[in-house]
Formats: sequence, C-alpha cells, structure tokens
Amino acid sequence: MNAPRILLILAVVAAGCGAPAKRFNPASTAPLTMTGIGAAETINPAWLKPSTAPYRLGPGDRIEIELLGQGDDTTKALVGPDGRIYFQLLPGLSVWGLTLQETRQLLEREMSHYIRNPRVSITLREVRSRRIWVLGRLNTPGVYAMDQPLTVLDAITRAGGLYSARFTGTTEELADLQHSFVMRRGRLLPVNFKKLVHQGDTSQNIYLEPDDFVYLPSALSTEVYVLGAVTRPRAISFKDEVTLSSAISSAQGFQPQAHIGGIVVVRGSLTEPSYAVVDYLKVLTGKAPDIRLQPHDIVYVPDRPFLQLEKIAALVVNTFVRTLAANEGLRAGGGVSGVQVNIPVAP
Repeated sequence: MNAPRILLILAVVAAGCGAPAKRFNPASTAPLTMTGIGAAETINPAWLKPSTAPYRLGPGDRIEIELLGQGDDTTKALVGPDGRIYFQLLPGLSVWGLTLQETRQLLEREMSHYIRNPRVSITLREVRSRRIWVLGRLNTPGVYAMDQPLTVLDAITRAGGLYSARFTGTTEELADLQHSFVMRRGRLLPVNFKKLVHQGDTSQNIYLEPDDFVYLPSALSTEVYVLGAVTRPRAISFKDEVTLSSAISSAQGFQPQAHIGGIVVVRGSLTEPSYAVVDYLKVLTGKAPDIRLQPHDIVYVPDRPFLQLEKIAALVVNTFVRTLAANEGLRAGGGVSGVQVNIPVAP
C-alpha cells in the first residue's frame, strides 16, 4: 500500500451537518428508539447513477500505444509515479489527469516533430490509479482497482462477500451492519447497510468514487470508543460493565484542555444516532451517578464547549468514522492498528 493513499484518508475535510439526532437519558438502560441522522439525511439521487465522465489517467495505469501506418508498432507504457509516460524518442510526457483522447492528441502532436501526420491509437490495459478501500468482515478485504463503475454491493462482492461462519454458513452475526459505513473525502455517507443487505433496498446502493472507504466491522466486537481530548484515544473491550469513569481511565485520563463539563456519549447505529451530554464534573463530585455504557457507545471529550448542541451527534459520528477509517487504512498498509488517532472536531 503506498503512503499517499493512506495519507489521503487522514487528510479529511470538515464534517457536514444534517437533521438533529435524538437525545437520550444516559442513566437509563432501556432500549433506545432511534431517530434522526448524523451527517446527512438522504441519499443524493446523483449517487445512484454511474459517472459519465471520461476516464483520466493516473500513476500506475498501463496503456498500449499503437503508431498506425508505421509498421503498426505497439508499445506498452506505464504511467509512472510522476505521471509521465515514455514512448520511442519522446521525452517523458505528463499524462496525469488526461483522458485517453487527450493523451492520443498529445502523442500525435509531439510525434509530428519526427514523422509526418502521425496517427496514434491508445488502449487502456490496466487501471491502478483509481482505487476503493473495502475492509472489515469480508472474505477478501483489501484495496481494489476501479476498472469499471462499482456500487456498494459490487464492492462487497469484489471483496468476496460478507464473511460467513464456518459451521453455520450465516453472516448476520459476523458483520455489524448497524455500524458499517461508506466514507467519502472524510465525510460519512448516509448508506443504511441493514436496509441494503437485509431488505434489498436498492436506494442505498450508491455508486462509489475513487478513494471511497467501505467498512463493515465485526458484529463479534463489543467495544466502547473513547475519542477527543483524552491522553490515549482508543477502543476499549467491553466486559461485564464499563462505566464512563472506567472508560476515561482506560484512555489514561484527560488532556489539559479537555472540557469535562460536556462529555458526549453517542449510541445507536451510525445512520440513526442518539446522544447524551454528561457533566462529568458532577460525576466527580458525587452530584450525579456514573454512567453505565453499552457496547459500541462512542465517548467524545471535547476541548471546548459545544455551541450548537443539535449538531453534536453528526460531528462525533464523523470524527469516529474518520478515526476508524484512518486506523483501518494504516492496518491495511501494514501500520499500527487500534483507535489511536486524535482528530479534533469543531464545536
């Protein structure tokens, strides 16, 4: 895995905001009724159509160049890391970002310095510059070339399908569809994997773009995630009982700038999150009980007070998605794993 691909995941943009999520009582253990959505409310209809834009070359792509009328000489060329190709006596020609037609015109123009009225044919033989990340509880997770338009289901199929249990052959208990996600340029897209996979809702089956990140976590994992202004942002294994205090302790406490009077706990699916704001100062002074967490809860410690409470769930979910994607990307590239990246979120 090349470093620029991994760094692209880490170079995220500010999260979008949508309809407010529902607040819940963090002291209650009753099941939650999910409502609202974090980053975006609806699927953009344009996402359900394949792109009609012509293919543009990039590093790693392989093309075949044929010089017509000159013995029909055929040459295979690789677009190098600098975006250049080399053909016959020509110096390196930059084709990064050019279409096949533009590349053909460039070659004909440059070859005209050596032969009269050159005619060139260009064929794309291998795509390596356009890729998608398809990771998680799949049979063959990895980074795949986008040699044709691909939907979310196409990507899952290309990655071997959902990982199935060896003895039962079922997949439901191994892929956590409630916490699966698609991330594009640092933003969570509102794809409901449960509707897509279990109900066959094709309105969720969007077309992917280069560098999209598709992740389906394991349903066997019951972790709690602690992010934000803590010493060591991380995932904490859920045992018999995890409280807010024990989770903060496992993250080695707060950073100096932490705003502990407004710790956010997000619960539920990523597309339908609920949230609670906890004044941890009251917990520390015994004025409020400690909060018992549930598996998959996201605890976010801000470094300043939130000014727009209705946007909390969206911001925290996007921070979680970007952090998890960064770590899974590093793992796929042979780097360290575990929730260790602290990406700040704007209040």
